[in-house]
Amino acid sequence: MIQDVLIAFLWSISPFGEAKVGIPYGMLNGVNIYLVFIVCLCANILVFPLMQFFLKHINTYLLRWNFYKKSAVYVARKAKVGSGDNIKKYGFFGLVFFVMLPIPGTGVYAGSIASYIFKIESRKAFAANAIGIFFSSLIVWSTTLLTMKGIAY
Repeated sequence: MIQDVLIAFLWSISPFGEAKVGIPYGMLNGVNIYLVFIVCLCANILVFPLMQFFLKHINTYLLRWNFYKKSAVYVARKAKVGSGDNIKKYGFFGLVFFVMLPIPGTGVYAGSIASYIFKIESRKAFAANAIGIFFSSLIVWSTTLLTMKGIAY
């Protein structure tokens, strides 16, 4: 069980799935449904400060290399195109909604990059990302629970 909790945590902190993958993994492998929600939610919330540190300190150093710079510009454009209209128009709530959508390409990684690009104050960006992550995790958790009970397909 501890191994499954750890794997769910790692999926939730990973950019390859976030809590959208960690929660179903944990629940489908028999981890307590409340424990998996809390662990995956906390792991996913932990991504924001890690990304802010990376973007403010390490990113500027890595931009010296052309390969990294091309990749960073590509990712930044994708985040800006995917979230730009919502964040420009609705601000804080646009960022919450963007992070909340449990679909590929949205989430705390893209939300962190978008908040960095649009120069949103760190506290507001953290709050928006945390609220969005909570609702996204709640949607994934309840959908997985209903599917496991045979109510939703």
